[in-house]
Amino acid sequence: MMIAIPELLDAETVVRVRAIIDAAEWVDGNVTSGHQSALAKKNEQLPESSAAAKEAGAIVLAALGQSPLFFAAALPLKVFPPLFNRYGEGQTFGTHVDNAIRIQRGTDFRIRSDLSITVFLEDPAAYDGGELVVEDHYGVQRVKLPAGHAVLYPSSSLHHVTPITRGQRVASFFWLQSMIRDDSARRILFDLDQSVQRLTGELGGTDRSVIELTGVYHNLLRRWADA
Repeated sequence: MMIAIPELLDAETVVRVRAIIDAAEWVDGNVTSGHQSALAKKNEQLPESSAAAKEAGAIVLAALGQSPLFFAAALPLKVFPPLFNRYGEGQTFGTHVDNAIRIQRGTDFRIRSDLSITVFLEDPAAYDGGELVVEDHYGVQRVKLPAGHAVLYPSSSLHHVTPITRGQRVASFFWLQSMIRDDSARRILFDLDQSVQRLTGELGGTDRSVIELTGVYHNLLRRWADA
């Protein structure tokens, strides 16, 4: 399941994040790559331990905590601290699959990567190329969103970033472990949640059908969740 999260960061917050990360020192993006990714990856990245990455990452995490759409789609259990990358002209990230387990350097924090997220931090008109291309059972999906918008997609999918031919692509990227391991179960819960929210708006929260469907949602969540 791929879900776009519009305006996760508003314009003012994007400017704030960019001011923090643009002033920082960037390194080769392969500092966090596995063997397969290192063969395909050509970009720059902020070091995980940098003060800028931590400060900007805290802003992104705070925004996620305020997004009902993100929570409904991801049902997050653990979130890896946000990382930041940029691609200049000629840089790209070839087809790869994300590592199943992500470990935060220098700590015992680790997650199973169920979902990957990209938060776009550059105006799409400012660069050519740089599309996130995700392959799934329904075909190939190409994503290039406005600054501040995010996209959530299965970490198990094959994906790549197309070469930059003009300008610079800047983004935050990271992974999360969901309470719901199975992607199809997560999709069922998301669809049910959205239906309940829509009916609540139409019928009110005290309507018997809304209450019963809410109970079905929570009983399925109780059955499937690892928490």
